Amino acid sequence: MQEELAARPDLETPDHRFRSLLGEKTWNTLPASVRRRFGKRLQGGSSVVYQGTVVTMRRNFAGYVLSQLARLVGGPLPHDLTSTGQPAIVSVTEDSAGDGQFWLRQYGRASGFPQVIYSSKRFAGPTGIEEYIGSGIGIALQVGAEKDGLSFRSDHYFLQLGERRLRLPAWLSPGALTITHRDLGDTRFLFSLTLKSRVFGELVHQDALFTDSEE
Repeated sequence: MQEELAARPDLETPDHRFRSLLGEKTWNTLPASVRRRFGKRLQGGSSVVYQGTVVTMRRNFAGYVLSQLARLVGGPLPHDLTSTGQPAIVSVTEDSAGDGQFWLRQYGRASGFPQVIYSSKRFAGPTGIEEYIGSGIGIALQVGAEKDGLSFRSDHYFLQLGERRLRLPAWLSPGALTITHRDLGDTRFLFSLTLKSRVFGELVHQDALFTDSEE
């Protein structure tokens, strides 16, 4: 049996950052388990870890080419079709030096080492939350409430060069990114990632099913 890790309760304090982005009325429409996961702030660089399984992984040829090119800037896209049915781990660590979180996603493969994706979420910018994926590339996100969870949709992409921030034009955008967190009840939730292009259609889609050991 896999050992599931979780942050200790004494290392958590209430976190109002996601609540502020949605507004109090909208926040209160979310399932209690979703409010708990996104309403706690880890202290002292502590982490919470969720274990699960990749249940869906697909991409078209354009998505394959894009995911391989993206490896030059840290490999932020899942790209191995053999990850379906393999273990998945998501770790969230509070950025004690700034106002944000470090996210680590690990996806197993049928053979060889797992794919590991690093990113950093910061509560800043014109939309209030941004995700940095490496080499100065970031995504401004729009957070929305769904009936059973949260959605994060790309507003625009940008390049951070020191103090300068360059918003990338739409034609340089890899596509519309949507990430959803759906609560399924019974301590389970579904993490989904979809990247779509107006020209090439659905480039990448992944679903991973996780269990919340803290509930």
